Amino acid sequence: MQPDQLIEKFQQKDESAFAKIYELYSESIFGIIYSVLHNQELSEEVLQDVFLKAWNNAASYTPEKGRFFTWLLNIARNAAIDKTRSKAFKNSKQNQNAAYFVDILEEKSSFSSRIDAIGIKKYIEVLEPICKKVIHLLFFKGYTQKETAEALEIPLGTVKTRNRICINKLREVLDIK
Repeated sequence: MQPDQLIEKFQQKDESAFAKIYELYSESIFGIIYSVLHNQELSEEVLQDVFLKAWNNAASYTPEKGRFFTWLLNIARNAAIDKTRSKAFKNSKQNQNAAYFVDILEEKSSFSSRIDAIGIKKYIEVLEPICKKVIHLLFFKGYTQKETAEALEIPLGTVKTRNRICINKLREVLDIK
């Protein structure tokens, strides 16, 4: 079955199409969720929520607005960020053990290995270092533009401009109009 047909069947609530889409995309989507949450169990829970939300809102996807994977990825990223902003998530992070913080510190230096979770490492690698940092914080860590400006110690306006420039460069590399 062709990808367009699969998506169409998914939108028509075909359960076998749902199973195939889950099989095709769940690993990559989980990688994005995990890169934001750093928790296996919560990431699995959010993954299920993402596919349920995609199933319930399948009619809202239109190919003219972008690729299906990107649509699904945005649902996942937003769901993971929403989870980090929940009171229960914040409370669970108050009493973390030392291993959690060591993992976070190691993770900051392993951006290159983590971005390959969705297969875009080769594309991100061609961007200049500031673009890698901005994309990492905004899209993979779920930072706001203000938080990114503070983390990189640059003005908010610079973050906004850099984000726009970096995304446009990434679009050029990916040949997305």
